[in-house]
Amino acid sequence: MTRRLIQSGSTFEAEIGYSRAVVDGDWVFVSGTTGFDYATMTISEDIVAQVEQTIHNINAALAEAGCEARDIVRVRYLLPNREDFPACWPSLRRWLGEARPAATMMVVGLADPRMKIEVEVTAHRAR
Repeated sequence: MTRRLIQSGSTFEAEIGYSRAVVDGDWVFVSGTTGFDYATMTISEDIVAQVEQTIHNINAALAEAGCEARDIVRVRYLLPNREDFPACWPSLRRWLGEARPAATMMVVGLADPRMKIEVEVTAHRAR
């Protein structure tokens, strides 16, 4: 088994000391990912825009690991405001409707008050 680290270019990864994702054999563990555009290090104030950017960021890490959204087996949604979650459902259903992973949503404080959602996934490359 080989272990490989995937970086997104986020300044948070270098500053804090973690990887966007870790590939360990056929398993891919994607760190909690938010709606920051890592190229500009900006984030929208809109929850749906944050969800869409978060999905984009996670899909980029999965692609680098040789996976797709359909390979996701576990997802955790972290939100500081539970009332924001229903607005996320259409985007999340479009993204994960085929995979239908095991899922948990938790209400938590996030590292930056601009963050309205953080998503963590585990994927398994079965191909």
